[in-house]
Amino acid sequence: MRKIDYDIWSFLSGQRKIQKTKVSVVRRDRGQLVRTFSELVERVAQLSFRNPEFVLFFRGQAKDFPNRNGASSLYSSIFRSHTNYLMQAEVERRFQRLLRAEDLLSEQYDLDGARRIRIHQILRWAILQHYEVCATPLLDVTQSLRVACSFAQLQVKTGALIYVLGLPQISGSVTASSEHGIQIIRLLSICPPSALRPHFQEGFLLGEYPTISFKTKAEYDRNEFDFGQRLLCKFRLGRKASFWTKDFPMISQRALYPDARMDRLNRLAQAIKAQL
Repeated sequence: MRKIDYDIWSFLSGQRKIQKTKVSVVRRDRGQLVRTFSELVERVAQLSFRNPEFVLFFRGQAKDFPNRNGASSLYSSIFRSHTNYLMQAEVERRFQRLLRAEDLLSEQYDLDGARRIRIHQILRWAILQHYEVCATPLLDVTQSLRVACSFAQLQVKTGALIYVLGLPQISGSVTASSEHGIQIIRLLSICPPSALRPHFQEGFLLGEYPTISFKTKAEYDRNEFDFGQRLLCKFRLGRKASFWTKDFPMISQRALYPDARMDRLNRLAQAIKAQL
């Protein structure tokens, strides 16, 4: 992934106005506090206007995970470690589990688009990651600010975070950018209508480009897979009770995560997870 650390426009903690800064500064910043959803929308509108070269995507989390330098890190699940250290043997174990899950998905996928799933590895990864079957080299994001905020606040009453990532323009179901060293998978384009979760969550996934093998990944520094390098802004959300209003209500967990009775792909994903 190509590192970016040139001038961007962003909001920093304690500063009401948008200002010119750098990604490295944003990553180390505590994040600007926003007390209501409508206030957050206003801030994001300014970010979008001031950074027109990027498409904005969002990720919500209950807490921040800084690296050794105190900068926010956003790793895909296969490279994630809350201790800032990940043994090579553990990464290899995760990749072996991923390969097994891929085989099972190819064999058992009986929904629309089965041939595409069998042919394209990145699409198998996308399904396995989004349905939380196993760790993959992909990171979940969304273009819906309301989805990201709802997800972030499912488990906490205050202090959740929203990360705003600046990504290249997208086109089609998979956008690959050699200039940025990144690819963006649009789940709505690859999952059948009977797979409800991606449609309710407006889900996308990020991965490095070109996709490289596990053996090659071992030659890379882990920091090169950190999507925190794409961070344009970081927001801390106020108290959940006052953040949402009648006009802008929080999305319920049941709506964000349709159960297996409603979502056929969820049923398949759970069956595969049970076989690993």
